[in-house]
Amino acid sequence: MSGLRARARGGRLPWLLAAAALLAAATGLQMASLSQRPVRDLPAVLYLQSPTVARRAVLSFDMLAADLYWLRALQHFGATRLQTSGPRTFENLYPFLDLATSLDPRFVVAYRFGAIFLSESPPGGPGRPDLAVRLLEKGVAATPDRWQYFQDIGFVHYWWTGEYAKAADAFSKGAAIDGAPWWMRSLAAVTLSEGGDRQTSRLLWRSLSQTAENDWLRRDAQRRLTQLDALDHLDQLQAVVARGRLSGLSAPWSWAQLLQAGLLSGVPIDPTGVPYVIDINTGRVDIDRRSTLWPLPTEPRGLPGMAREPR
Repeated sequence: MSGLRARARGGRLPWLLAAAALLAAATGLQMASLSQRPVRDLPAVLYLQSPTVARRAVLSFDMLAADLYWLRALQHFGATRLQTSGPRTFENLYPFLDLATSLDPRFVVAYRFGAIFLSESPPGGPGRPDLAVRLLEKGVAATPDRWQYFQDIGFVHYWWTGEYAKAADAFSKGAAIDGAPWWMRSLAAVTLSEGGDRQTSRLLWRSLSQTAENDWLRRDAQRRLTQLDALDHLDQLQAVVARGRLSGLSAPWSWAQLLQAGLLSGVPIDPTGVPYVIDINTGRVDIDRRSTLWPLPTEPRGLPGMAREPR
């Protein structure tokens, strides 16, 4: 039986990743289907709240039930992101992830993807890095020799909580595990000394893109790096608007106005090819909501005494 479980777990990852991609593409259709079905027709196991009760209910089918809860978490996350009215609470995201990882304590994908989903700031996510860390620490307790969980904990503290000492501590703990890459210790030192710097953010996302265990994490890290490029562009464009003010320009602001003044050579576009937008009243430059890079992340807070250029 143990050999069968090991093979099932090893062969499950490609299936789950493919299912995740299909689920993300079909979220709207799925939610429409679910909304038309009576609650009594949906599997009761999906609504159990206690991991202990769930383990008893599923008998020996714990891994299958864990997969179902993981898919339910993906569905809930995707459908809530697509929601166009009412508050986006993501209230069931952590319970589903908790159940999935309780039924299968070695469910790596659920821990790592789940932590990203939980940390994502509103409106794209619940903005709960505390729950992300709790989920990852649960993974550490189940498999303490997996340095990637410490990498992820450090990432959450660096990017979403701004607690750089905790981030550095997580990187240091991960670096002490056999098989951890040499740069984990370097991340600890850089985070502690330069936390909140955009270049440090690039270093962290680049390290994740190079060591991620699956394509989704690599693509997400690359997207974050592209978002950092967009933030650089916005800083440069905001400086152009400031020069326009000094030269006597004022509202209503537009790219045509700045082009006519010779401050730009063309309408600026983001790294995906979508034009940036400029507020007609304030001159504030931002990314267009139609861009795949929207919403841009809230940057980490700098260390005390570190000046940050206002955007």
